[in-house]
Amino acid sequence: MADNNNDARHLETLDRDLGRISTLEMATGYVARPMVGPGIALVFVVLAGLMAALFLGQTNNTMIVVIAAGFGAYMAINIGANDVANNMGPAVGANALTMGGAIAIAVVFESLGALLAGGDVVSTIAKGIIAPEAMVDANTFIWAMMAALLSSALWVNLATWVGAPVSTTHSVVGGVMGAGIAAASFAAVNWATMSKIAASWVISPVLGGAIAAGFLWLIKSRIIYQPDKIAAARKWVPILVGIMAGAFSAYLALKGLKKIIKIDLMTALGIGAAVGVAVWLILIPVIRRQSEGLENRNKSLKILFGIPLVVSAALLSFAHGANDVANAVGPLAAIVQTAATGSFTEAFQIPFWVMIIGAFGISFGLFLFGPKLIRMVGSQITKLNPMRAYCVALSAAITVIVASWLGLPVSSTHIAVGGVFGVGFFREWDAERRLRKALNAKPDRPRVAAEERRRRKLVRRSHFLTIIAAWVITVPAAATLSAIIFLIIQNFIV
Repeated sequence: MADNNNDARHLETLDRDLGRISTLEMATGYVARPMVGPGIALVFVVLAGLMAALFLGQTNNTMIVVIAAGFGAYMAINIGANDVANNMGPAVGANALTMGGAIAIAVVFESLGALLAGGDVVSTIAKGIIAPEAMVDANTFIWAMMAALLSSALWVNLATWVGAPVSTTHSVVGGVMGAGIAAASFAAVNWATMSKIAASWVISPVLGGAIAAGFLWLIKSRIIYQPDKIAAARKWVPILVGIMAGAFSAYLALKGLKKIIKIDLMTALGIGAAVGVAVWLILIPVIRRQSEGLENRNKSLKILFGIPLVVSAALLSFAHGANDVANAVGPLAAIVQTAATGSFTEAFQIPFWVMIIGAFGISFGLFLFGPKLIRMVGSQITKLNPMRAYCVALSAAITVIVASWLGLPVSSTHIAVGGVFGVGFFREWDAERRLRKALNAKPDRPRVAAEERRRRKLVRRSHFLTIIAAWVITVPAAATLSAIIFLIIQNFIV
């Protein structure tokens, strides 16, 4: 009997110990979970440095390039965490893609865009922002590019933490400008180029928002507000998807395939027109079959826009990988070439291993930290459905084409988020218009108080103001941070 009691006590003690261990494991899991992402990111940064050392071997500047490769990897991770959300956010917010599906598609197509069609040459010192002759020597130039790379990465990291989608290209531009000013005075800056970039702060989101709102008006007036929505959809959805296919074909021909083949604007538009007409004709019987048996209501229309929206997100990711990755790793490519040759006045060729760092860094950043900004763009600014998200994606492609025709540098981030704003503000205007129409038809209908109408705004003003403020201060903030980092390197490290 005593033995039985002892066994029971031992079992109770064992249960308590196991309970403590499981509780400890659970607590450790909760404590360790926030550190998993930064831990994996740190490992990737270290591996990027080792890759640089492996490719360069033992040279006088190996350690400098290793450090720069680490900064480049850090920048690429931040691009994945912030910039890629603009391409995937609308599709996720519209429930056309799950978060996991969006991340998988973005990882694949961003990497393909960077590795297959990534920019092979970066113009002299980040697109002529700083005059190379103004630099004293190669070492000064290397430290300036190092400061630009680190400052732009830190700024994008801060913006991601705050929850503001910002332009990584503008961050790099600001970083290069700030370091150039610190190294060679204000006279070294190409202010004509900077004025064009400043103009794009306004033009990109306004144009993207206007085009997105225009297509949403077309969808509402020609399909949603029609008595027979399904019949209207059979006519207009093939046309709209054909326009999207044509726009993206021209967009990719113009911007995403420049490494493979140079295509001028008129040729790109011709390719887009041919693809658009072909897709329109192919989709007429497809949409007719897909729409059979659907109920005459708005929910049925979402089915018809789902697949085009997923395809558009993939194509946007490919084009983003082809363009913005090269901009982000441009300072790293400049450091690598200058360290190897001592020349910093030529255009910089991006080595393939540098593009690999950019492509994989974006993938890691998106996978580890991307969901926060994807949710912000997709659902927290305004509510999106497949039709609204389609308008945002289409406006991104068309805006880039229009901007290329006008010769304006634009930000894919500003265009996509501007498209979301455009859709949201159009919904507010349309809701107010319909309310006034209803009140005019029935004057005795109870009126909604002004305070309640303000509360029902369809665009969250807090997010709107945060994002606009982040856009405005991106270049000066990155420039200031870069100048400080350069001066610290020059006076205390070198």
